[in-house]
Amino acid sequence: MFGYIVVHQAELKVREYETYRSSYCGLCRSLKKRHGRIGQMTLSFDMTFIALLLSGLYEPHTVTGCGRCLAHPWQKHHYRENPYYDYAADMNVLLTYYKCLDDWKDDRRIRGLILAKVLQGKMRKIHKMYPEKTEKVRCLLQELGELENKNIYDIDKTAGFFGEIMAELFVCRSDEWERKLRRMGFFFGKFIYLMDAYEDIEDDLKQGRYNPLAELYKKDSFERESQEILKMMMAETSRTFEQLPILEDVEILRNILYAGVWTRYGQIRCRRKETEKES
Repeated sequence: MFGYIVVHQAELKVREYETYRSSYCGLCRSLKKRHGRIGQMTLSFDMTFIALLLSGLYEPHTVTGCGRCLAHPWQKHHYRENPYYDYAADMNVLLTYYKCLDDWKDDRRIRGLILAKVLQGKMRKIHKMYPEKTEKVRCLLQELGELENKNIYDIDKTAGFFGEIMAELFVCRSDEWERKLRRMGFFFGKFIYLMDAYEDIEDDLKQGRYNPLAELYKKDSFERESQEILKMMMAETSRTFEQLPILEDVEILRNILYAGVWTRYGQIRCRRKETEKES
C-alpha cells in the first residue's frame, strides 16, 4: 500500500519541488541514523508527507544541510532534519515491516519474508519507543486480516481498519490537534486501502485473492462508483487538513492532497482503457 502519497511535480514551483526533495532526503538520513542501511531500504515518499505535515503543524527547529549519500555519491543533495522526520522514519519502518509480512502471506514473496526477518530487530526498538502505538497497529492489522480471511465485503468496515492504522500514525502526541490529525489520517487511510484494492482488482480476482471491491466489480457502474468513493475519502481528508493552522510548506501539502494522490489513479485508468481497446 505504498506509492500513492506523492506530489504532482508539474504543478509545483521549482523552489517547492526542491523543498519536497530535501524533505525526502531528510527522511532518508533519519532512517539511516535511526535504523541503519536496512532502514534506508524502506524509504518511501508516503512518509515524507507525514514529516511535512507534522513539521508544518508544530513548526520545530529544522536543520538544513547539503551532502552526498550512497545512492547519489557524485552529487550533493539538500536535506532537512527535525524530530518529526525521525518520527516519520520510525513509522516508515513499522509500516514496511507489516507490509512485508502481508506480501509473504498473500503472494508468498520471499523478498518480503526476508526483509521482515531483517527488520525484526528494528521493530523491537520501535516497540520500546512506541509500545501502545505498535500494539494497536498490530491488533488492527490482525482484525483486518480476520475480516479478509472471512471474505467480508463490507467496504466501509474493512477500509475503516486501515483508516484506524493511518490515524494512529498521523498522531505523534496528545494535544489539541490530536482529534483532527486522527480524523485526517483515518480518511486518508481508507483512501489508500481502497486505491490499492482498485489497482489490484483484476490480479486479485485472477489469483483468487481477497479484494474488498470484488462485489462492486461485478456491477457496470464499478468505475463510476469507485471514483465517487475515493473522492469522498479525499474530500474528508482535505476538509480536515484545511482546519489545521499550517502555513509552512502548505502549498506542497495541498499539491499532494488535491493532485498528487490522483496521479496513480490516472495511470491505472489509462492502463485499463488500453487493455479494453486491445481485448
